[in-house]
Amino acid sequence: MRIEIISGSPRQNSTTLRVALYLQWLFSESGNDAGLIDLREHHLPPMEQVYFSPEEAPEKHRELATRMFAADAFIIVTPEYNGSYAPAMQNLFDHFPKQQHKAFGLVTASPGALGGIRAAMKLQLFVLALFGVPSPFMLIVPGVDKKFDAKGILIDAAFQKNIDVFKQEFLWLAGRMAAATTPV
Repeated sequence: MRIEIISGSPRQNSTTLRVALYLQWLFSESGNDAGLIDLREHHLPPMEQVYFSPEEAPEKHRELATRMFAADAFIIVTPEYNGSYAPAMQNLFDHFPKQQHKAFGLVTASPGALGGIRAAMKLQLFVLALFGVPSPFMLIVPGVDKKFDAKGILIDAAFQKNIDVFKQEFLWLAGRMAAATTPV
């Protein structure tokens, strides 16, 4: 299964990138083709045009467009900004057509005690607007800077249980979605 993990913060010192790096490693280790789209590396202008194929995207965004269209499922990892998800992450998805029949894993992270729960609630609505299917098992990461180091290594072993449930439920949903959309 081709999973694209979106690291939704464009900030250079992003703490949510730590979680995205760990998830990329974890999903790759379990035999999935897990890519990481780091929004610090992709500077999309405010949305002026929707790209309906990789060929329609400007040359500098063509590789990104190819990955977005090829993904079977997405995992969005975003910080909480003023009670919502990262605008740069939404801008990424605004450039591409609806992600119909694709599973989405939702991950929010924050150095604070709530872990971005308000952003997670809004992410569910956003994914539905994309015609995606959000997994009801979200991964909320409070105290992200105390759970993952700067290289994306889990340093709070007790948090692995939360990650395992998220992974199991996301893969179940993504597998069912992929099987349901595969031509017979």
